Amino acid sequence: MRINAIALGYLKANCYIIYEEEGGECIVIDPGYNSTKYTDFIEEHNLKCAAILLTHRHPDHVGGASKLSAKLRCPIYMHRLDADGFKGHVDVVLDGGEELTLAGFKIKVYHTPGHSPGGLCFDFYEYQAVFSGDTIFDIDLGVTRFEGGSEEELAWSCRNVIDKWADDVTVYPGHDASATMAYIRENNKEFIALRDGKSR
Repeated sequence: MRINAIALGYLKANCYIIYEEEGGECIVIDPGYNSTKYTDFIEEHNLKCAAILLTHRHPDHVGGASKLSAKLRCPIYMHRLDADGFKGHVDVVLDGGEELTLAGFKIKVYHTPGHSPGGLCFDFYEYQAVFSGDTIFDIDLGVTRFEGGSEEELAWSCRNVIDKWADDVTVYPGHDASATMAYIRENNKEFIALRDGKSR
């Protein structure tokens, strides 16, 4: 699996383009901006986009999705609770718990509310890689101060979803650098606190 991260905007939001080989299919996760950098990379590597996956509805993660979908002629996937607040179109509404096969990848879909009501994490489990949006980062968690955010739901996500991931899983977040779950369990004090029923 090849992973190309393109960070844009003042918040350096990560868009991921995932593929196996040049000339094949790809998946785009969280194209937050109307940027030619996404299409330039796809065209340069002669890729065909099978799907756009959105981890949550905040503008820095979804801002370029509709135009990119129209240009690449590929569907947008999003959780139904965040689709209601998304101004673009959603082709496939998710609830969490699905298993998708896209561009040759098998993907488990986890509903991880807290940062937003319909937050999702996408688990490419054959490659021990999870794309977490703004649910969890290397040393902290997503904020819950925005509309629909909830510390209680984020704590639930930490205990019941994230803490079940193996130490060798690499988490690719919506901002900043990737980290293994072993590193997160050792260094992410916010995750440890909410997982253990404490305040961060």
